[in-house]
Amino acid sequence: MKRIDVSYKNIETIAGFVDILVIVFASGFGGGLYQYLWYGQVTGAEVNFAVGVANSLLYVYVAGSRGLYRLPVLLEPSRYLARIFMTWAIVGLFVTSFLFFIKGETAFSHGAMITSAMLQIVLLLLARWIAEKASRSMMATGSLAGRRIVTIGEPDELLRLSAALLFRYFGLNEVARVSVSAKHGPASDDLLVDLDRALHEAREQGVDEFVVALRWDSKELLETIRTRLRASPLPVRLLPDHTIRSVLGRRALSTRGPALTVELQRAPLTPVERMTKRALDLLGAVTAIALLSPLLIATAIVIKLDSPGPAIFRQRRNGFNTQPFVIFKFRTMTVQEDGATITQARRGDHRVTRVGQFLRRSSMDELPQLFNVLLGDMSLVGPRPHALAHDNEYKALIAKYAFRHHVKPGITGWAQVNGLRGETGRLEQMVERVRLDLWYINHWSFSLDINILVRTCFEVLRNRAY
Repeated sequence: MKRIDVSYKNIETIAGFVDILVIVFASGFGGGLYQYLWYGQVTGAEVNFAVGVANSLLYVYVAGSRGLYRLPVLLEPSRYLARIFMTWAIVGLFVTSFLFFIKGETAFSHGAMITSAMLQIVLLLLARWIAEKASRSMMATGSLAGRRIVTIGEPDELLRLSAALLFRYFGLNEVARVSVSAKHGPASDDLLVDLDRALHEAREQGVDEFVVALRWDSKELLETIRTRLRASPLPVRLLPDHTIRSVLGRRALSTRGPALTVELQRAPLTPVERMTKRALDLLGAVTAIALLSPLLIATAIVIKLDSPGPAIFRQRRNGFNTQPFVIFKFRTMTVQEDGATITQARRGDHRVTRVGQFLRRSSMDELPQLFNVLLGDMSLVGPRPHALAHDNEYKALIAKYAFRHHVKPGITGWAQVNGLRGETGRLEQMVERVRLDLWYINHWSFSLDINILVRTCFEVLRNRAY
């Protein structure tokens, strides 16, 4: 039988939905049962149902805001019975007072109210008992999934921070742990090597975020970690240290959990924004390939007839989160460099073929990258990817260069429509390109992508590339 996995973040929603069903059922059935036993008939079922819906929604909202649906509470309901009962009682009194205020007790009698209330609390406690058993079972079988993380922290903090605690109170599933120390200085080689290992683990394991566990007075070490992790687009969160956790106590961790963490770095795009951008990429790439397929085939044939070598040039580039991929372009040169040293094409470059000159001026050599977009390695719009050799060179020379990898690279980008197409022979040109790329990442919107795509069509006609 196939195991059903449940996300940690959905456990609260599921528990709240169960409570809604319980309260609505108790209101309808309890009110109907009282009327049948007392009057011999059931009337006003729609009123019972309406009161139950209002009562349940208000109760779930208040209970959720007090953290009563978080996993630690579900695992130990006996510790929180007083809070659960008080929340239920206060909400019940509020709803009852409101009914008296609008004269609703004429349709929903006192006896029906009391019967419904007694049934509600019994079923709510029964639901909590079932939730405890179900939660423990899912944890035991591993079917309760948290956010995958790499934990980076000082040895003393990590000793007090087990993987079980991270999962139970913060919903974090630790897949790797990296211990760091500033005893040799906040920018020592050993520390930077450890942080690079954390970045590598995050890429290899496909984690969702970084979690930092430091003493909150380790300011220099924290700043070094923040700076190094900017090379990754993943969110970075700082956990409360042992001193703060001790002051807050177990109850605060149980009901507030993630709210106690500090966000050091957020993902550049939300999940909805990423879905929107991907939908535009797929629609645009499929449409362009369908319309341009005769041109693509004809261009490949002409390249083969013009000079020896393959029609498609392949080269390794760094993509999202510095994951390497192979970029596709029409071959425009007699060489196919992809090593530690790569020379950019310049105006009048003797390595460019006759057909290649036209392809580069018209930017038609970039068209095969539509297939990179389909594969998910690239986007229609984003920072232009550079050869691995150039990436290694520029990230050592330009601050925040690594931020360019916080989104997928693009066929065109904000820098390109602002006059920075083609060669960037001077460092100042690359600095300006990076500045424009970072502006695009920080100001992304669907309309901005459309604007860049339209402007690209006019920019290509200006023949600035060579």
